[in-house]
Amino acid sequence: MTPESRARLEALGVVLRVYGLHASMTEDGLRVVNREAAGCCAAHPADVISVRAREDDGGRAWFFTSWRHPVAEVERVVDAVTAIRELLGGEPGL
Repeated sequence: MTPESRARLEALGVVLRVYGLHASMTEDGLRVVNREAAGCCAAHPADVISVRAREDDGGRAWFFTSWRHPVAEVERVVDAVTAIRELLGGEPGL
């Protein structure tokens, strides 16, 4: 993970925590947990968000899920928060 990717993930984590999600850095990326929702395979829905180049968008940096699904451009933090909240069973929108 590059220092820039880590900084982007840490900034995203700050905003996610404001909206009630638990977010912490791991060596693989930003682990996000919704402790307010019940999970199907674990106690709570969770995912690890990473930053990668999105080849079909000219190689620009995007947030991705652990399943390699694009979430949002790193510049679009609000869009990323909305998508991650929806993904983890939170209320859509901000």
